[in-house]
Amino acid sequence: MPRPLLLASSSETRLTMLRAAGLSVTSQSPRIDEETVRAALEAEGAHPRDIADALAEMKARKIADRNPADLVLGCDQVLEFDRKAWGKAETPEEARAQLQKLRGQTHRLLSALVLYDAGQPIWRHVGRVDLTMRVFSDDWLDGYLARNWDSIRHSVGAYKLEEEGIRLFSAVEGDYFTVLGLPLLPLLTYLETRKFIDT
Repeated sequence: MPRPLLLASSSETRLTMLRAAGLSVTSQSPRIDEETVRAALEAEGAHPRDIADALAEMKARKIADRNPADLVLGCDQVLEFDRKAWGKAETPEEARAQLQKLRGQTHRLLSALVLYDAGQPIWRHVGRVDLTMRVFSDDWLDGYLARNWDSIRHSVGAYKLEEEGIRLFSAVEGDYFTVLGLPLLPLLTYLETRKFIDT
């Protein structure tokens, strides 16, 4: 029998993607201190992939605890570069410094999903995409940040591929939905297999 989905996220992008795919979905914000959790996991030597998975599970569990009868989806995205997990830039200056380090280099986005049902985790997936930035000038970078900061301030890596951020890159290897923070195809396949959505 089809089941509505409860998204443990305040991301309008993720909500729009799920609804565009024909899913019945609502959302609630889990409100966890991501930076503190990320820093603690890094201090323990956790791999960026495990950090993304742990954060996605924490979000799903928090909302599932409040809504134990619901099918709850937790999501998180981590940027991995130089074996470290990067968080979102807090200021345009921090974003500038991050993008200067990534310029001309290849980094990885890890997008984790954890699905809870009846208050328990039943499925998880971590998608990955490798992205190579072109070599751009500091002047162009300053203009990019000035034009886009309001839009990109909540995006890991300080870019959105669906907007001007695409111009930062020379190559993207992997699934576009994973770049947007939700590996949609593996999720739909699982939901269809379990008959949680119509096929």
